Amino acid sequence: MSLALLMMTVMIVLLFLGFPLVVTLICASLTAFFVSFEALPLVIIPQQMIGGIQPAALIAVPMFILAAEIMTRGKTADSLLNLVESFVGHLRGGLPITAAMSCTLFGAISGSTQATVVAIGQPLRPKLMQNGYSDKFATALIINSSDIALLIPPSIGLIVYGVVSGTSIGDLFLGGIGPGLFVLACFCFYSWIVAKKYKVPTLPQKNWQERLSFLKKAVLPLGFPVLIIGGIYGGFFSPVEAAALSVLYALILECIIYRELHWRELGSIAFQTGLTTAVVFLLVAAGAAFSWVISYAQLPQIIVNESLGLSASSSPTSIMFTMCIAYFVGCMFVDPIVVILILAPIFHPIAVEAGLHPVHVGVLVTLQAAIGSATPPFGCDIFTAVAIFKKPYLEVIRGTPPFIFILLLVTLVMIFVPELSLFLL
Repeated sequence: MSLALLMMTVMIVLLFLGFPLVVTLICASLTAFFVSFEALPLVIIPQQMIGGIQPAALIAVPMFILAAEIMTRGKTADSLLNLVESFVGHLRGGLPITAAMSCTLFGAISGSTQATVVAIGQPLRPKLMQNGYSDKFATALIINSSDIALLIPPSIGLIVYGVVSGTSIGDLFLGGIGPGLFVLACFCFYSWIVAKKYKVPTLPQKNWQERLSFLKKAVLPLGFPVLIIGGIYGGFFSPVEAAALSVLYALILECIIYRELHWRELGSIAFQTGLTTAVVFLLVAAGAAFSWVISYAQLPQIIVNESLGLSASSSPTSIMFTMCIAYFVGCMFVDPIVVILILAPIFHPIAVEAGLHPVHVGVLVTLQAAIGSATPPFGCDIFTAVAIFKKPYLEVIRGTPPFIFILLLVTLVMIFVPELSLFLL
């Protein structure tokens, strides 16, 4: 236990000194090596880092990031926004419902929470405010609705969890659909309550001719989730092949059909994709080394069995509550991918040994990552909103508590109703 405290102290000190997460993970691993593993060759650390990014399933990550970059700069988001607004904009709370549904649809296309904040937030946040919704509500709605992208396939969080835990990524994709849609329904209901409470006027109702026009323009973007989920479960291609096809689909859509992107822009898009991918893969590599160190030192057994008092004989409910609290608190301070990399080796084995379905565990964990991405103090989507909306940090987080409360209620439902994430399997 003293080794665990030492590694945690090193990480906390380095984080407060402003070092990147990659550095803190590697330094914590090296500290354990020099203190407790003197007999082992130090080359094990780089070997584990390289091994951590070798799984073939991780090839899907840069592909989905590239597809998201292409669509963020193109016309896909506008097509989805117009379609959703034409059908629900005239309802009470129609505009925020449009925002929540558009974030879900774009998340189902991009798999990225931050890309969704940019693509949907930029056009819709001013429109929400112009129609009578407060700035704090509009900003919080977009941030939290964007996090549905972590649950709806192709979620990068689900891909990373699948690689780390050995759970089928295809099954995780299916498992995330039900909880993602349930979160969307809860946000839509809350939007209706807010609109009714403050008597916000509704938008003019679109006629069926206009709706069909918007539907025609959005048919091709809506083909993304069909391509990914239908293709994988139809047996036509693997998740990695689906990711590559999504890039080709995005290029054809934005460069040839919509002509919103010029081929000259693809260089800068590829460069930005490379930067984002490098950050993700460095985190995965450092997390793999860290996971090996704590596994070799048998820290998961010490933490789970001795400190938390959990074992395979513990009740599944107590295991899930403990796991959710650990992930939720971790994601408040650290990037969700890092938290998944660190905690999955600790909790996944004990949860599966206790009889919990690995897909249910994976989706429950990813939901906590989604909550943490929008939760102060360091939720990553909060800082994306600060940069995109050019608003102070405190103003961005003012409206988040009701949405966090809703997401915690969804967590409770998932704990007691596992069928929510398993009914499609």
